[in-house]
Amino acid sequence: MTQDILLDEIPSVDLAEFTSGDPAKKEKFVQELGASFQNIGFVAVKNHGLSDELRNKLYEAVQKFFYQTDELKTKYEFPELSGQRGYIGKNKETAKGYKKPDLKEFYHVGQLNPREGMPENIFPAEVPEFEIYTKETFQIFENTGRTLLQAIALFLNLPETYFEDKVYQGDSILRALHYFPIENPELLEEGAVRAAAHGDINLITLLMGASAEGLEVLRSDGKWIAVTALPNQIIINVGDMLDRLTNHNLKSTIHRVVNPPLEKMKTSRFSIPFFMHPRAEMDLTCLESCVSTENPKIYVDMTAGEFLDERLRELGLKK
Repeated sequence: MTQDILLDEIPSVDLAEFTSGDPAKKEKFVQELGASFQNIGFVAVKNHGLSDELRNKLYEAVQKFFYQTDELKTKYEFPELSGQRGYIGKNKETAKGYKKPDLKEFYHVGQLNPREGMPENIFPAEVPEFEIYTKETFQIFENTGRTLLQAIALFLNLPETYFEDKVYQGDSILRALHYFPIENPELLEEGAVRAAAHGDINLITLLMGASAEGLEVLRSDGKWIAVTALPNQIIINVGDMLDRLTNHNLKSTIHRVVNPPLEKMKTSRFSIPFFMHPRAEMDLTCLESCVSTENPKIYVDMTAGEFLDERLRELGLKK
């Protein structure tokens, strides 16, 4: 096991180095990305493919939807889909191990051409641009995610294409998040926060800059540090599935979204992460190369589908 280096900020890498065609630059990117994932589980990436123009249009569309009435939004909520598509209302998701639901509402967009057995996407007719810009972003982030997984595969001494068939038409989700204003902060229950401390379920998460501060990551010494991306960067973090596959060699680090200062409690925060999921049948059994006498196997064998099902029940999204 490598000794964690205690960082005060998230490391940065340039995806253009990996795609440059220069073997030395490519290897440099692979090693920097892998080291960040071994240490803190988070990295900031530039040259990720998402333009400022698209990001701004996407946020405008997302805000326009969430500023609709609750009555209208619930037209697009279908509990039988276990929160995998469409709108998920306020106080519906509770982080694993917590009793108070997160102070948020969100909307899920999945595969644009769903395979058999996968639910169709649901889009709000009242905000037609929501469909346009979420679809475009989904495609870009899925491609960026595949490229990042190629680098991860090389770092793990696997074939560069190791993840390709596993994520093809996988269960990836683009989540548009609204941390709604708290009109009466003095009445807020103790322990109620925008997003309680948690690890992501998936392989990797791609996150563009949010509309406000609040995201924090838990360092190995127990200190919380703020996560911020420069305007030209996105944040990438390891999810629990990749952590399981690598026997905690690549770390799914606990993170949270804290409540803002009292004077900002009545304001909204918007965030749009992309959760890169494999197909349900992917085997998450720890890679043999990540198991040794010094680093014994710590996870039971299961598929990605079994793990996702387990976590959706823990989050309260599936009964």
